[in-house]
Amino acid sequence: MSVTFLARRPCAADDGSMTDAPKRPGGRRARVAMRTAPPRTNPAPAGQIGGQYRPLSDTAMQQIYDTALRLLSNLGMGEVPDRLWRDLIAVGATDLGQGRIGFPKSLVEDMIDKAAKTFPLHGRDPNRTIEIGTNRVYFGTGGAAVNTLDIDSGLYRPSTLTDLHDFTRLQDTLDNVAWFTRCCIATNVPKIIDLDVNTAYALMKNTTKPVATAFTLAETVEPIVQMFDIAAGGAGKFAQRPFVKTHISPVISPMRFGEDAVDVVYKCIQHNIPMSCITAAQAGATAPATLAGFLAQSLAETLASLVMVNAIATGFPMVFSNWPLVIDLRSGAFAGGGGETTLMNAASAQLSNWLGLPSGVAASMTDAKAIDAQYGVEKGMTSLAAALAGGNLIYESSGMMAALLGVSFEAFILDNDMHAMTYRTLRGVEVTDDNLGYESIVASVLGDGHFLGSDQTLAAMERDYYYPEMADREQPRSWEEAGSKTAWNRANVKAKSVLASHHPDYLSSDQDRRIRDIFNIL
Repeated sequence: MSVTFLARRPCAADDGSMTDAPKRPGGRRARVAMRTAPPRTNPAPAGQIGGQYRPLSDTAMQQIYDTALRLLSNLGMGEVPDRLWRDLIAVGATDLGQGRIGFPKSLVEDMIDKAAKTFPLHGRDPNRTIEIGTNRVYFGTGGAAVNTLDIDSGLYRPSTLTDLHDFTRLQDTLDNVAWFTRCCIATNVPKIIDLDVNTAYALMKNTTKPVATAFTLAETVEPIVQMFDIAAGGAGKFAQRPFVKTHISPVISPMRFGEDAVDVVYKCIQHNIPMSCITAAQAGATAPATLAGFLAQSLAETLASLVMVNAIATGFPMVFSNWPLVIDLRSGAFAGGGGETTLMNAASAQLSNWLGLPSGVAASMTDAKAIDAQYGVEKGMTSLAAALAGGNLIYESSGMMAALLGVSFEAFILDNDMHAMTYRTLRGVEVTDDNLGYESIVASVLGDGHFLGSDQTLAAMERDYYYPEMADREQPRSWEEAGSKTAWNRANVKAKSVLASHHPDYLSSDQDRRIRDIFNIL
């Protein structure tokens, strides 16, 4: 066997003389400028495809589903409001006695078939509209934090209406947060109608993304729709293209309806407000401590919401929001992080997608009170697992801390980077002849001996790599010389900069005046 050794530089010309390898146009300075410039496009925007992680086997999913159907048929649901009782009986539900109503298997499966499988969540800016369903993954927000981690003191204090406005305009600048639900409760607004009105107003004023809110009582829906119509351009315009969805928990675990929330469901359907019907059972408290038993009951309860919605209006847009929640069985405290939360929300997404329903799960509900190692582990594990399992809408995943009791400006900034890394993971590795680049490998090995300045590398920088804004990739000495700043320090500076400079007003002066003439805007 003969071996030929090839020189790197200089290289042999055809006439036997030694010449320099050809130089690429632009020179080193131009290549360095290209490498240091931010990418022109997002290499992995929201809406990447999940479904790669399957914590449940097909057999296990079937067993959980069959148990859920048995629960609905034989045990049924309790505390059913009269109007809902009549509507459910009319579509085939059965009176089980003792005030409980049963859902036969045939009824449940008929409603699954008729349910909406995909639908848009409209932004007031059409370019921000997202299509949910299948395995597309979008990170957003949720929660009702009563505490805000103060951006100046670093200590928790009661959340205010000003905080809600600030959080809304902060996330308006974060591309990897695909939609926004009010993340905190304005504890300084005591009246229910004022709270619901001013929450909705904050969303209208400060972002054009798809947004979501909650209605405490059915009586608040109709007046607030009047506000939405003003923002949409006239009476009835909102219903034609609804840019707000609502979060409702019509089922109270274990296995009963909540009358106030059911009344809100009827009102929202009347005004064409898409909804997330959220089941929020807690393992070991309002649902079994065994993970399989929990998943069966929680699935049954969310299916009960689905039957309810489709009994009222067939095919109405509903996010199948089965949120498995965990408590620490030693203390009874809610646990937003941990392996069980990671596993069960991923399993919930898998089950929902298996049924072909738009899925909503919860992740990044860290128990950490500070931005520390616990924060990073719990947020990273739970959000990545939920995304890999294909959760369409991943709630609570931006800004939330302290087991949903707190919300943080810095966390919003850091979570935006985390979401980008997850989207990039979901995008995966594209294998093509061009990406394999056999000729490029040969040219670099026989030419410069590295790939730093190659055309393929420069193209990949723009196409394949995400460069986190908040992560520190400097050498230790450079990091020390720059002040040894932590992620929290960097995010604090960024959040303050955004809040100082980004003051959107997505309501015209006429719209704002008309709203203020009608409502008590605080």
